[in-house]
Amino acid sequence: MTGRAPIDIHPAPHVHGGDSVPRIMLHVVIALLPVCAFAIYLFGLAALATLTVATIACLLTERVFARDEHSTLGDGSALVTGLIYGLTLPPALPLWMVALGGVVGIGIGKVLFGGLGGNAFNPALVGRVFLQAAFPAAMTGYWLAPLGSDRFVSLPGTTTALPLLAPEGAAVDALTSATPLGDWKFAGAETPLLDLAFGMTAGSTGETSALLLMLGGLYMVAMRVADWRIPAALLGSVALASAALHGLDPERHPDVMFALCSGGLMLGAWFMATDPVASPLTPAGAWLYGLCIGLLVVLIRAFSGQPEGVMYAILLGNAIAPHIDRWLQPTPYGAGSGQS
Repeated sequence: MTGRAPIDIHPAPHVHGGDSVPRIMLHVVIALLPVCAFAIYLFGLAALATLTVATIACLLTERVFARDEHSTLGDGSALVTGLIYGLTLPPALPLWMVALGGVVGIGIGKVLFGGLGGNAFNPALVGRVFLQAAFPAAMTGYWLAPLGSDRFVSLPGTTTALPLLAPEGAAVDALTSATPLGDWKFAGAETPLLDLAFGMTAGSTGETSALLLMLGGLYMVAMRVADWRIPAALLGSVALASAALHGLDPERHPDVMFALCSGGLMLGAWFMATDPVASPLTPAGAWLYGLCIGLLVVLIRAFSGQPEGVMYAILLGNAIAPHIDRWLQPTPYGAGSGQS
């Protein structure tokens, strides 16, 4: 057999679409950059410090825990996790908490499950839900009013607070504004729609501009790095359920546009629920997955003690995603209805 080239035998898939993890992550970063830039414009140095520390914590944790010969630091996945995680946090959160959540998100939410491709839950949300459970007062109180006059020359006292110590000055400078969802749920106050759409409100670092988040999500769909069915089903179910509740009791439940543009819904629908590892694989599964998350968001917002429910709804959706894949597994070509 001399003179013949050796035959390479590889497992499936044998036909590739040309996508790679670094390419996919690059498009996600491009979609996130306008959101990050606008967050820094709104909240100044506090947002910049939060995003920077969140990203560095995720990158360092990935580097420390991943084995050298199988390091995925260069594929961009930890960078994307760090940016999304930072965008979910209050802009005035103490930086040591930001770093701790990043370590938990990558270390437990990703590395513990086997690394890239093995995580059952979105790592950014794992880090955030840890902080929500460990430091609920900080996670629900350290908001900043947008466009503060000194936002580019000083940091809030809470940002530089030492670990496990109360911020100096009782952190009054951080408690300047409530989020639109909190205002509605606990005070019955409405927020103008244009402020919600363009992001001129208090909230987590990246939950403010619904318009920028939607444009970033549409860019990912156009680049084929996100399944459009998931945000379509999620936002559609939120719209329908919110319309029904508002029709029944408009004094208690907000209208559709407020429900769609407020809180972390756009960030979660376009950038977290679409995580290809933690979401279903089939088109039918994507529709059911988005529908379940959307309904859970409305139920938590309307009937729980929390003003927001996107984080918990997506994590619950991640938990049922493998079961959805099993329930809606397509029949192999040529197999009868009674065959597996």
